[in-house]
Parts: sequence; structure tokens; C-alpha cells
Amino acid sequence: MTADLYPSAKDLLATLVGFDTTSRGSNLALIEWVEAYLDSLGVPHRRVPNADGSKSNLLATIGPADPGGVVLSGHTDVVPVDGQPWSTDPWTVVERDGRLYGRGTCDMKGFLALALAAAPELSKTARRPVHLAFSFDEEIGCLGAPLMIDVIRRELPPPALVVVGEPTDMVAVNGHKGIATFKVTVTGRESHSSQTQQGVSAIMAAARLMNSLTDLSERLERQADPASPFTPRGPTLTIGLVEGGTAHNIIARHCEFVFDLRCPPGFSTDQVLKDFRAEVAAMDAALKARAPEAGVVLEKRTDVPPFAPEPDGAAEAFARRLAGDNGPPRVVAFAAEAGQFQQAGFSTVICGPGSIAQAHQPDEYVEVSQMQRGASFMRRLIEWAAEA
Repeated sequence: MTADLYPSAKDLLATLVGFDTTSRGSNLALIEWVEAYLDSLGVPHRRVPNADGSKSNLLATIGPADPGGVVLSGHTDVVPVDGQPWSTDPWTVVERDGRLYGRGTCDMKGFLALALAAAPELSKTARRPVHLAFSFDEEIGCLGAPLMIDVIRRELPPPALVVVGEPTDMVAVNGHKGIATFKVTVTGRESHSSQTQQGVSAIMAAARLMNSLTDLSERLERQADPASPFTPRGPTLTIGLVEGGTAHNIIARHCEFVFDLRCPPGFSTDQVLKDFRAEVAAMDAALKARAPEAGVVLEKRTDVPPFAPEPDGAAEAFARRLAGDNGPPRVVAFAAEAGQFQQAGFSTVICGPGSIAQAHQPDEYVEVSQMQRGASFMRRLIEWAAEA
């Protein structure tokens, strides 16, 4: 009788959650621990670091270096807990009422723990390769995965498919929206607020641009295709951060804001923002006419491609078989690294424990039952990998 992987996965989850891998910091302590764990199993691995070496992806291959394997992909970073009203220590897994609480339990260290729980048996029995692909900085724009995907594409025997373990309630998801993030920086000229003829208000100029984006957001909502499988149906645009000004009686020299645009497959972010870019250029010229040092800069910070459903996708069929999923096709509104894998030519699916409704929340949790379903998924994966 085969062993239940859940108890091991639960212990591994507690260890992984204990590492504060908030994206603003380093993930190297967690990476070093996973490396030691893999070393104990005789599993070869390598780092794919960022430019300054402060963070790293981890890539490992269990089983033979043959084509046709599966990639289990997940990110190691988590979102901040700052200002959230947690009732437990976010860096300690607490089990209560059938749930495992802690930052990252759902998004997405639960999947990483399940993959690592399967590694000991895979290291002894796998006749097909299983690749572990653990990334950094997913939460701030899927910045780390492209470096690792490039290594997989260039240096590994071609994998047959990729499973990205974002939380989907352990059912297969075959599409997600893309996300592009932008920063708008407006520079004006400071003066006393009574002397409006001397100053140029960066905040008031930024407000006009934000109003245009609000109008665009509402227009996109009205024009959404009623047949779209996504919720919300069409592209969405939100302004998430605004900073500027010094005091109420100083005309503001500086204001900046950040917005994100999430588009389903088939949309071009450049086309959606064409009119806004023209407005930015016109305002930049108008502000410079009043003060040479003034102006507007629109900067694209990140651009994560959407993930499009694959007709008869091999990865989706694989995940459905292992998860026991016979449900309808599903897509999600959040962005993930699946689109990056697909863009590199890999058949890809999203399937992992937990619900996105619990991600990024105070008292984040994953249901024990979800981890148990994930353990069954990994058990079937072990069986698949052991086949000739």
C-alpha cells in the first residue's frame, strides 16, 4: 500500500511558510533549504538567479534527462502582511477547523509542498522526468520565471507539458488574463498656492489623466463581449496607487500613480491605451509650454502575457486525469506564469490547491481537504512517472 503524501506535505508547508519570502526581500533562505532537501534525495538542481544574485529561481530534474517530462511550476514569493489584521502569526502554519492558516499556504506554497512531498518517491521510481521549477518575484509582475523558462527551453530535453500550481481548487484551468502595469509620473512647478499663475500643479494634471483612465475603464466594461468566459468579461483597468504633493498650500511639483490593465487573450494593451498615450503626449507638451522642467512620463513596468485555451491541450488533459476533473472548461481573471510558459511553446495548464478567494488576505488559508486532493494528484503523478 502506498503512503499518504499529505502528512509530509503538511510538514513541508510549515517549513516553507516559515521563510518570509515577501517579494520586497530575498527568497534565498528558502531556496537554500530546498536545495539541501533535494541534495538529501540525490536530486540534481541549479539556480537561475536575478541580475544581482539577491533572488533566484530553482530548477531541478527528478528522473532521467529525457524528453517528454512534466514541469511542476510555482512561485516562492508571497505578498506582504503589513497592515493586515491577522489573528495568527502569518509565518507559522496553524491548523484550525479543517484549514491551514499562514501567509502563502494558498498562494502558493501548498503546491510547492506537495511537489516536494512527492520528490522522495519520485527520486526512486521515476522513469519519466519530473522537473521542479520554483520562481521568484511572481507577485510583482512574473519577473523571475522568464529567466528559468529560457533555460528550460534551451538546455533541457523538451518537456511535454507544464502544470502551474496556482490555487484553482484542484481543478484544471486553461486560460487567464494578462496583466500590464504602468507608472505615470507628472512633474509640475512648485509655488505658493495663492500664486497659481506661477506654478504648475502636478496633482491637478494627474487628476485629469486619472479621470481619462476612469472613463476608459467604464467604456471597456460596457463594451465587454457578453460571450466571454472571463469574470469580469472584458479588459479591466484599475488605478492602485497615487502619491504626490507636499502641503495643502503648495502647488504640487510631483505626482505619480500606478495602474494595471488586465486583458483576455486577443487584446493588445498598446491598442487599448492608444488614445491615452496620445493624451499623455499632448499634456506633456502643454505642461512644458508653461514650465520647461514640467512634463509627463508614461512607463510600462511589467507585461505578463495572457494564457489562451489550447484546443485539445495535452497539459489540460493530463491535469484533468490526475485530478479526477470532468468539469467544464475554466478560465481565471488573475494573471500567472502560465502565459509565459505557453508563449515559450509549452502545453500548459493551471491546477493547484486552494482558492484565489483566500489569496492575499489576512488569515490566508488552504483547506486540508484541498491539500489531500493535491496529495492524490501527486500520487497519480508518481504512478505516471514510474511507467515505462
